[in-house]
Amino acid sequence: MTKVLTDARSIRIKGRSFLAVMLSPDLPIDDWLIRLDDLAARSAGFFLGRPVVLDLTDLSIDRSQLKDLIGELARRNVSIMGIEGGRPSILGPGMPPALKGGRPVSDFEVPVAEPAVEVRSRPAAIETRPAIQSIVIREPVRSGQSVIFPEGDVTVIGSVASGAEIIAGGSVHIYGSLRGRAMAGSVGNASARIFCRKLEAELVAIDGIYKMAEDMAPNLRGQAVQLWLEGDAIMAEKLI
Repeated sequence: MTKVLTDARSIRIKGRSFLAVMLSPDLPIDDWLIRLDDLAARSAGFFLGRPVVLDLTDLSIDRSQLKDLIGELARRNVSIMGIEGGRPSILGPGMPPALKGGRPVSDFEVPVAEPAVEVRSRPAAIETRPAIQSIVIREPVRSGQSVIFPEGDVTVIGSVASGAEIIAGGSVHIYGSLRGRAMAGSVGNASARIFCRKLEAELVAIDGIYKMAEDMAPNLRGQAVQLWLEGDAIMAEKLI
């Protein structure tokens, strides 16, 4: 006898994108690892617990060199969740999976049928949501906290403590002291800027270009400042 399901239960499968740190090595790898060690030493915990994607676009290495690189990163407690831009010939079993640029995906439902000969299910329900271009944090960001918003600007009505971080796809506006880390243009926006009322940052970055505290001009410390990118250099000036 044919059984027809008319009351299928369903589970919800969500499509979601996550903001990961992308590392783009260059040759020679040994020199690049030295610079990576320098960044990690000057910004303790920068890679701790972070999802990291390895970008191999235009990097001429073979499978053996890639395995060595992944091993060197693992010894530095940098766990690679995926590889982007790598030739299929250099990837293999036991390596992180190949990834492509992530995109937001709407929620949808998939019916889960119990054993049956014939299954009838309703069409997948697609949920649409308005795009959000900015968020406002109306309290201080405390040490150990992270605010991650790849869709646009982040504004903090307060200070960002040492050990805290703001990561924005757009610009970062801080109406208080910036003592932690601020990273603007995190998804490839070179026109993003960082504004703060009092610059005491551990690290600032725009579109992947970073500057550490000791690299900043002494006359900018403790001042209201804006920072922007020109080529591969972060520029800064006092706000009037």
